[in-house]
Amino acid sequence: MNQSLKNKIEAKDKNINSLLKDQKFTIDYFQREYRWQEKHINLLVEDLTTTFLKSYNENDKRSDVANYQSYYLGPVIFSINPNNGQKSIIDGQQRITSITLFLIYLYHLQNGKGNNVSISELIYSEKYGEKSFNMTDPIREPCLKALFDIGEYTLKDTEDETIRNLVERYDNIEASFPEELTKEALPFFIDWFIENVVLVEITAYSDENAYTIFETMNDRGLNLTPTEMLKGYVLSKITDVKQRNEINELWKIQIQKLHENDENEDQAFFQAWFRGKYAKTIRPGKAGSEDQDFELIGSRFHNWFKDNHRDLFKLNTSDDFFDFFKNQFPFYVRTYLYILKAQETYTLNCPHVNYIKQWGVAESLQNALLLAPICYRDDQNNVEKKLDFTSRYIETFTVRRAINYRKFGQSSIKYSMFNVIKRIRDNDFINLGIILSDEVEKIPENWDGINEFGMHGQNRKFVKHLLSRISGYLDELIGKGNTYVCYHHPNGKQFEIEHIWANKFSEHTDEFSQENDFQSWRNSIGALILLPHGTNQSFSSDKYDAKVDHYIKENTYAQTLNQNYYLKNPNFLNVPEIKRLGFKPHNQFKKIDIEERKKLVKRVCENLWSTDYFTI
Repeated sequence: MNQSLKNKIEAKDKNINSLLKDQKFTIDYFQREYRWQEKHINLLVEDLTTTFLKSYNENDKRSDVANYQSYYLGPVIFSINPNNGQKSIIDGQQRITSITLFLIYLYHLQNGKGNNVSISELIYSEKYGEKSFNMTDPIREPCLKALFDIGEYTLKDTEDETIRNLVERYDNIEASFPEELTKEALPFFIDWFIENVVLVEITAYSDENAYTIFETMNDRGLNLTPTEMLKGYVLSKITDVKQRNEINELWKIQIQKLHENDENEDQAFFQAWFRGKYAKTIRPGKAGSEDQDFELIGSRFHNWFKDNHRDLFKLNTSDDFFDFFKNQFPFYVRTYLYILKAQETYTLNCPHVNYIKQWGVAESLQNALLLAPICYRDDQNNVEKKLDFTSRYIETFTVRRAINYRKFGQSSIKYSMFNVIKRIRDNDFINLGIILSDEVEKIPENWDGINEFGMHGQNRKFVKHLLSRISGYLDELIGKGNTYVCYHHPNGKQFEIEHIWANKFSEHTDEFSQENDFQSWRNSIGALILLPHGTNQSFSSDKYDAKVDHYIKENTYAQTLNQNYYLKNPNFLNVPEIKRLGFKPHNQFKKIDIEERKKLVKRVCENLWSTDYFTI
């Protein structure tokens, strides 16, 4: 090997188009897993779309995109084998995988809309009629091919972490991409994404040099974090040495508590605290607008605090700083950590915090909303009631939008959510309920969406949430010990979505002439229930008259299909809430029965998410 080539290192800034077009990368063995979580992909989509919208104007020409603000996505490191030219990703696999998923989503989104931007060659290359993706990994190939060909991939029980994350992150992109960019602005955004999003490509011609670069970038010259810069500023404002040392020690303890959850949790905490309790302004959604409180807290909260502590925090003297950070700082850290715990572990005191962990809004909005009504010195009982009420509003908002096929990523709802933050900030428990009830009444999407709602490739996660809430709610009404958790994420046997109709069009030609019409009815919310894994598989292909006998052994919602349930449980219809819902058995299951079950689901949803909850 030529020694000068072996020692060569190159660094070039590249846009996505030049980085990926007709390229092939192998993934180094130690970083084959794709581990990005929902919060990572949501933040990427939010950052990209927000940066684009700062420049976009509906009167622009496509050529104007060249002058739009650029976005720096970070470095990627490659090692090239000088003998065969094979290019290996040493660092940046997570980003490139996420970019590829985003490109696949954009590819589908622009289909049939005209003015399509050519991006398929950034996703795969073709030789002798065979597609191969830019990252050569045989484990990923079937999943990526399905996502590219049809926009969905059915997960199997045996799938590994990478495949599950690929599918889930693709769904997250679909859910969080703002609606305002799906129409006239779409080709502008795709142009901007592939031409104005920039990475630094660092290339070495030996693995040794590539790993040295990787280690240097990750281990040396660590910059101060925004939290550390905030701490330095706060301590500089406390003139008494004893008090400064006390806050310094307190700060270390609180940050350590946050880091026990995640290494970046301190930054997420300060963003949620400052946005929830102090932010007054948000950037208008038009080109050329300047970042305001909400955005500045997200990018530079230490600088924002420095500029605003006098007016918004009323911190002027050394004693002000000492008292505030000695008392309020640990109080809100404790509350924030309680939120994180309640999100992970269902609790009877504030169950809705757990629900919105499974089905809520972007964390950058959600945690600020939850902290907004919490007042310093609130006792734990009040804290939990306020958290539950606010979470109840968030879940109602997201469920009603989801059944109407509306998005609720940060970009599409942040203005309305920010107004809610300001309305509920610092309210007592009673007024909070009044305000949230009013906000629920103002949600434009209503429960009529149930009439047209059904399951498709991208909303299976939501359907599982909805059916788990309905199943747990009915069990609780009649005194069973089951809750939402028992169906959605139990410790033992998992539950799966059961189609009441088997996937056999030939058995329903008396009511359908077209198979796609049959599939639409089969996937309707009125034709779905939850059954334990295994049970679902064992008779999923059976006809209804055989299945319904099995349903009598399952959860309440499934049991109500069987007429024998009503005979063996005469007290079921005597429960007042049940009586109002109007349950009835179904001896057969035709289109009319699905219609009746849809109406039942609507009544259950209206009852389950009633605003009466805010007056209890």
